[in-house]
Amino acid sequence: MKNIWEEREKVLENEFIHRRERELIEKMKSTDRQRLVREICRDHCPKCGEMIQAITFRGVPLDKCPHCGGIWLGPNDLKILAAKDHRSWFEKWFKAENESDNVA
Repeated sequence: MKNIWEEREKVLENEFIHRRERELIEKMKSTDRQRLVREICRDHCPKCGEMIQAITFRGVPLDKCPHCGGIWLGPNDLKILAAKDHRSWFEKWFKAENESDNVA
């Protein structure tokens, strides 16, 4: 009788270990997949996949795609541009929107 309980205990332990290892392998695959995607996509346009070029616009570093013309901003680039040019392009944008609202 003792042998049956010991065998059952070993089976349950092996099942737990197998489940845990499978979870760790899936986690490693996911992490590795994300790293690989980041490496492959680095310096490529998210829209068309062509290589992007680093440019500087009014002292703000931007990425521009020469193929599709897309401009890609970093996390703080829009804030920097807004702080520098808030009276030019923000006002033009909102004035145009307000004028079109008044016409309608």
